[in-house]
Amino acid sequence: MTFKKNKYQIIRQAISSELAKFCHDYFLLKKKVVAHMFEKKYISPYNTSFGTFSDPQVPNSFAQYADTVMETLLLNVQEKMEKETDLKLIPTYSYARVYVKGNKLARHKDRPSCEISTTMNLGGDVWPIYIDPTGEDNVTHISEAEVIVKEGANPGVKIDLNPGDMLIYKGYDLEHWRDVFKGEISTQVFLHYNDTESKWSEKNKFDNREFIGLPDGMKIG
Repeated sequence: MTFKKNKYQIIRQAISSELAKFCHDYFLLKKKVVAHMFEKKYISPYNTSFGTFSDPQVPNSFAQYADTVMETLLLNVQEKMEKETDLKLIPTYSYARVYVKGNKLARHKDRPSCEISTTMNLGGDVWPIYIDPTGEDNVTHISEAEVIVKEGANPGVKIDLNPGDMLIYKGYDLEHWRDVFKGEISTQVFLHYNDTESKWSEKNKFDNREFIGLPDGMKIG
């Protein structure tokens, strides 16, 4: 299976299990720290620079745009991404999330900054992701967390990822989703890039930030 043919590809042990565990443990600790700072009112819950518990796409999860460790991972994985996709890429941004029991990721396609993406399992319970390789539009959005899927829609390819594994896919072209999580916890990071040959590459460089690592609130233009 090749990325150019199928628009998605599974890479086993894209990073070592030791590095995956470090990132998982780190992000769980960060979740605890940020929850404490919100509770004690050291920072406002509206300050998302440290992360948020109000991600509208997956309510009741902890997530962060451009965490420094995950942004470093974004840069370090880029060479592997380019090798596997046979594309020259520009990094846009990272987004990490801790899922808990009952969470669900609705069927969707991503914005242009997520043209070439990967979801990587960092730790916790294995939770399959589904991807529709047809590229069709099968959903009617009601909200970011709820969709109606057209009758007869492709049921998707079920993919299980172990810690350190990643799925590369064309996030702007292919619908992807996760059913209701029945485990206890799962930490995933999404690493996003643009193809340098795409119409979005210059506009979306670093997701409109001066450089990788800056928070969402420091976008330019």
